[in-house]
Amino acid sequence: MTAPTISTEALRELLEQGAPVTVLDVRPLAEHAEWAIPGSVHVDAYAALRRGDPTALADFHPTNGGRVVTVCAAGKTSMLAAEQLRARGLDAVSLEGGMRAWSLAWNTAELPSPGGAARIVQLRRTGKGCLSYLIGSSGDAAVIDASLDPRVYQRVADTHGWHIRTVLETHVHADHLSRARALAADTGALLRLPATDRVSFAYEPLKDGDTVRVGSARLRALRTPGHTAESTCYLLDDRALFTGDTMFLGAVGRPDLEATPDESRRRAHLLYASLHRLVTLPHDTVVLPAHTSEPVAFDGRPISATLREVQERTSLLCETEETFVSQILSRLPRRQSLRRCLRRRLPSGSASAPTGVSSRCSSSSMPSSAPWWGSNAPSSR
Repeated sequence: MTAPTISTEALRELLEQGAPVTVLDVRPLAEHAEWAIPGSVHVDAYAALRRGDPTALADFHPTNGGRVVTVCAAGKTSMLAAEQLRARGLDAVSLEGGMRAWSLAWNTAELPSPGGAARIVQLRRTGKGCLSYLIGSSGDAAVIDASLDPRVYQRVADTHGWHIRTVLETHVHADHLSRARALAADTGALLRLPATDRVSFAYEPLKDGDTVRVGSARLRALRTPGHTAESTCYLLDDRALFTGDTMFLGAVGRPDLEATPDESRRRAHLLYASLHRLVTLPHDTVVLPAHTSEPVAFDGRPISATLREVQERTSLLCETEETFVSQILSRLPRRQSLRRCLRRRLPSGSASAPTGVSSRCSSSSMPSSAPWWGSNAPSSR
């Protein structure tokens, strides 16, 4: 008998609610090591299940007594796993679409107000580690670096009684499909990007020092080139800093994507100057990046740190400019051309010859815009 299935949205809600559920990952070890659903249990049973071994999961026993959700890459082998477990009397279901579908799953964390007039909701695309933000104040809201279905932002805004008025980007993203344009179109919000010639669609440009009002709160644009030419951070009420891919919680952005060696060096110098502009801000400023290097747990804990903590974790920030540039260029991962990947990810007319792109196309892997420098940095959670 075919086992029942569960949708990614239903599983997402169970995990966010803390319901008693065991996620059983039956993919090969190498696939599980690349990325997995946070908190999942792994049993390397893929080959045994495929050859019809009835004892493939004989040693698996759920610990919390609740439902078991079996997971594989595409939702087929996990169906075999669920059938075996149901034959043992367990409440087991298979995840529809497997990890391919799960790459779009998301969760949220609300940040305590850093003393300003706004509230911040961090929306996390758990599989790719993409972080976006919904900022609300006095009934109005702004979204920064949208990477999820536009309906997600509208749904969360509605629960807070906010109306999305502005959609912003920190830079032209190419490691994931930006949803900023679609979100702005769906909500009637104003689309605002750092001034750039890298896109061909209409938007309201932002330059260094410009202010964006969100209800009674204020976002100030800080131009921080380096990762890309147009990279810009946003400072909320002088208390919270949305850093895009310029600064992470224990690492810095990479300056080499789709760049020649000479251009990478030029960008590295720009990145140094941008980072040292940021570290002059008050040490208790809350840093909120656009990526994390690990799948995001469903624990409601914000991925953030103070600027002081970021400086303590990131040794490169203590180096001289020449040492910074030398070290960052000497340890860059091998560059790969991704124009074919970009054509798949970006809608027609959305961008022209982007210079900051991901070095990996797989929807199941972490983007290279995620923190890559500082492998000894602590978890960003």
